[in-house]
Amino acid sequence: MSTIALFGANGTIGSRILNEALRRGHRVTAVVRDPAKITTTDEHLTVTTGDILDPASVAAAAKGRDVLVSAVGGGDGPGHIATIRPAAESLVAGLRTLGDAAPRLLTVGGAGSLRTPDGKQVWDAEGLPEFLLQIMHAHGDALDFYRSVSDVRWTNLSPAATIEPGERTGSYRTATDDLVTDAGGHSRISTEDYAVAVLDEIERPRHLGERFTVGY
Repeated sequence: MSTIALFGANGTIGSRILNEALRRGHRVTAVVRDPAKITTTDEHLTVTTGDILDPASVAAAAKGRDVLVSAVGGGDGPGHIATIRPAAESLVAGLRTLGDAAPRLLTVGGAGSLRTPDGKQVWDAEGLPEFLLQIMHAHGDALDFYRSVSDVRWTNLSPAATIEPGERTGSYRTATDDLVTDAGGHSRISTEDYAVAVLDEIERPRHLGERFTVGY
């Protein structure tokens, strides 16, 4: 079993990652600003405070762990701009201080930069609201940063175009930079199955140093 430090464990996606990790028997340290917001209890769960934008806090959370997971979001568009790439830079800076003892890094990404069947990118679609474009490009900027990093073992997981709470089926398909769509052209994944993909990657790493995506 792995030891996992998880930032953003109280969010929509982070809480599913937490539940999936505990379901499989991993030891998880949930790193949050307000521990009172974590209502899950489990013998394999520890809750601690931390700030993802502080490299020293990142290093403290990551030290001695096998994997560091970030499921931190930013709420609205400006919130994502202020959080996602700065968090990426802080995560990498914190892990670098641990040298060879640094754990792997797995981060929740966005779908905006994925290629669509027509050869464009998701964020090129007409009519997207400004706040959504801000969220997409915040994740795209973070991915650009990760792709410049060669001294930290990172993985960025983009969801399908639509991700929302639903059923845990345990099934999904993967791609690297191309949007995963079904026979009807729809791209979707439940937060529960997205969490399954996160834990599968933790247990059997296949995408070190790259972005991949999941969908039905």
